Amino acid sequence: YAVSQVVGCMKGKSAIHIARNYLGQKKNYSGMHFWARGYFVSTVGTDEEVVRAYIREQEKEDHRVEQLSLFK
Repeated sequence: YAVSQVVGCMKGKSAIHIARNYLGQKKNYSGMHFWARGYFVSTVGTDEEVVRAYIREQEKEDHRVEQLSLFK
């Protein structure tokens, strides 16, 4: 399996589980987002600072996308 397939499945199934069991939703509604779009994968190992840098950049990107959606 490709890493993207595994991560996509995990994110999708866990988001549905959380919505149903903790938010009380019986149906899946389009337009709802639980996880960020991206993910970080390393096959050779990384140090903590690399992961922290990725998270900082992802937060900036999420904020940028939110700002753009205000103008739609």
